[in-house]
Amino acid sequence: MVDSQSVPARQRPSIVSISSYLLFLFLACQVLTLIVTLSTIGATRDAIRAAYEGSNVDGADQVGDVFLAIGVGSSILLLLLAIVLAVLALFNNQGRNGARITTWIVGGIMVCCVGGGLLSNAAGGFTGSGDAGGDGPSAEEIQRRLEEALPSWAQPVSLVLGVISLIALLTALILLALPKANPFFRKATAAWEPPTPGASYPGAPQAPGQPGYPQAPGQPGYPQAPGQPGYPQSSGEPGYPSSAEPSYPPPPADRPDDTPPADRPGSTPPSTS
Repeated sequence: MVDSQSVPARQRPSIVSISSYLLFLFLACQVLTLIVTLSTIGATRDAIRAAYEGSNVDGADQVGDVFLAIGVGSSILLLLLAIVLAVLALFNNQGRNGARITTWIVGGIMVCCVGGGLLSNAAGGFTGSGDAGGDGPSAEEIQRRLEEALPSWAQPVSLVLGVISLIALLTALILLALPKANPFFRKATAAWEPPTPGASYPGAPQAPGQPGYPQAPGQPGYPQAPGQPGYPQSSGEPGYPSSAEPSYPPPPADRPDDTPPADRPGSTPPSTS
């Protein structure tokens, strides 16, 4: 038996696959960004401590540690969110609309975070003012010390990784929102398919002669059509008693005693003399 109500297979559009690849690229960029951050965070902390040394700002000796915690914590948070997007990409490839909506939400948060980091790097990295609450160093002084302490490749690499991450993430979100991707994320409905020869609907009566139904000729216990093998023949056909002329048994033969002597076997005809 074949079920005529089957769910048609959905073919994943290429834009959905490309979107998933871009989300994996975003994850790779965040991993590299975390590596760069961890490799330079010690020099960054020392430069900030040196900039605040000798100032009367409250907690000046702890500014470097606070900056260290913020830098590492934000990088780890971005990496975790990037892992979430990579997992959502796998569900997007399966056509789950809930995963696509969640990707838009998490991706929107990541766009704000990565975009803010790019603006900070483009503006010179450390843009906060140190003049509030005391005679702390200015932003220009802190930036100068950071440039002296950090390797020359650190800021350009971070900037390039940030640009690639932002472009990949924005493109992935846009591809998921294109109308061409909408049919893939709709819930599939069962489509009717005609029965194949030899199959039948379970529990449904079939008409004689249809596939999957016992054929009439030659089946025991099933009334046969006239003219078919195993069906009583109509009047006038061989092997069927005629309804118009009833048949009677043939009349009995003449008794031996009524046979003339001349016709009896072994008798001698009378003499004619």
